[in-house]
Order: sequence, then C-alpha cells, then structure tokens
Amino acid sequence: MTDREANLPKEKSFLFRVRQALPELRPAERRVGEFVCDFPGELASYSAQELAALAHVSKATVTRFIQRIGYETYEEARRHARQEKHTGSRLFLTTSADAAAVQSLNSHVSQGVANIEATFLSISDSQIEAAASAMLKARKVWVIGYRVSQSFASYLQWQLTQVIENIVAIPGAGQTMGEHLVSLGKDDLVVFFALRRRVVQSDTILQQVQKSGARLIFITDEGAPFEKSASWHFHCQTLAPGPLFNHTAVMALCHALITRCLEQAGTEGRKRLRSIETFNESLDEL
Repeated sequence: MTDREANLPKEKSFLFRVRQALPELRPAERRVGEFVCDFPGELASYSAQELAALAHVSKATVTRFIQRIGYETYEEARRHARQEKHTGSRLFLTTSADAAAVQSLNSHVSQGVANIEATFLSISDSQIEAAASAMLKARKVWVIGYRVSQSFASYLQWQLTQVIENIVAIPGAGQTMGEHLVSLGKDDLVVFFALRRRVVQSDTILQQVQKSGARLIFITDEGAPFEKSASWHFHCQTLAPGPLFNHTAVMALCHALITRCLEQAGTEGRKRLRSIETFNESLDEL
C-alpha cells in the first residue's frame, strides 16, 4: 500500500449506504432498503427484476433505490455487495427463503457432525500431537481471539491452565495488544483464533508474531487463506442451516488439543492437577 492509498478515506460499505439513506427514502424504496438490510446477499445474487419480486416492488423502484444510495447502476451496487459478501458477514449468507423456513433440530445436529468430519479429514493425529507438545514446551503460550473467537481463546486458556502454568488469553479487558506483543519471543507459542469475521488488525498481529520468532497455531474457518507463517493452520468447517455459523468443529478441535496436552503432561501434569484440586477443597470454592 502506498502512502497516498493509506491516506485515502475508507469507502463506505454497501450496507452503511443503505442504512444511512433509509430515513430519507420513499415508502416503496424504504421497503427495498429494509429488505436489503435483512438479506443483502439477495442483491449480490439476483437481478434487479428478481430483487423487485422478492421485495414486492416494481423494477423502477429498485432502480430509484439504487440511485438514491449513490450508485449509477444496479450492476455497480451488486459488485459492491458481492465484495462485502466475501468478508464473511452472516447477513450476506442468509436468504429470505432461509428466514421463512424453520430448521429442524436434526438438520443442525447433522450439519454439526458433518462439520466435525470435514474438519478432521485434513487434520492428522501427528499434527495434534506436535501442536500439543509445542504448547507444553513453550516458555509462554499466548492465546488470541476477538469477537466470537474470544470465547474459544478464553476456553482453551482456562482448560490448559490445568497443565500449562504460563498461559494467557489476550487482550484482556482494558488492555491493548502492544502491551503483550512487545514481550513475544522465539521460545513462545501463539494460538490465534481468527474465525470470521476477522478484525482488521489480524494481518498486523500475524506479522508481529512472525517477526518475534514465536511458533503459531492458527485456527480459522474454512474460508481463510492458508497462512504460510503458521506452524499449524487448522481450518474448521462452519457451515450451518440457519443464520449463524456452526462452531461445533472449533470446539471439537479445542477438545482434541486440550486432551492431548493433558495426556502428554504425564506425571507432572497429574501432580499439578492434584495441587489445584487440593487448593479448591481448602478454599471451599466448589
């Protein structure tokens, strides 16, 4: 990126344009706008005539709506919507047909099982074994996660504290990443959960991890490009029948890594576990 490009104002997103224009739109145009806000993927996938039918308005209304939100043509708006579709927003993956249907419990369970099976087709026992060994041998384990990824980072850190003394989930409340990245070293290991939608600083964090020499376990959804700097890049399938991503496979991967660490920790790990239980009993916390 050149200095000039870095100083250019960021282009407003397609959905931002729509939401900003909604209060000023005529009733029929507002109906298109509200429909597109709920199901932006429909515009990315369908023609103006098809969108008009879905929103129950005329094609001319769709054309006026497109112009009111700042586009010259429907095709220009559709290209912009398609670009945003690749950001991973679940809004762009949900259709009006999906919203009208009630997904059965069995469909959710079946998809979860399918996600686990598809995920572990590309993950070997030796990879899990090596990743667990690296975590146990590291000077310090840093677990990173933002947005939905933060919950998995916290869970992994909480479970592994039983056998890994020097492990932390970052960033914590009120903290910045700089406070932690400055301490990264070549004997450390980073577990980075980067499930969509990823935050903009993800690439910068990856660059800093690479510069530090620390080993990296990179855990993403199936849509993320392969990260060459990672010692292990685990892709988890997150397909779902409803409007939310299914993270069953991510939890299954966490379980596999945690269990293998507990197994590899051996006598020393069991000794630490016993000590933890002793303190829990003496403090009468559980």
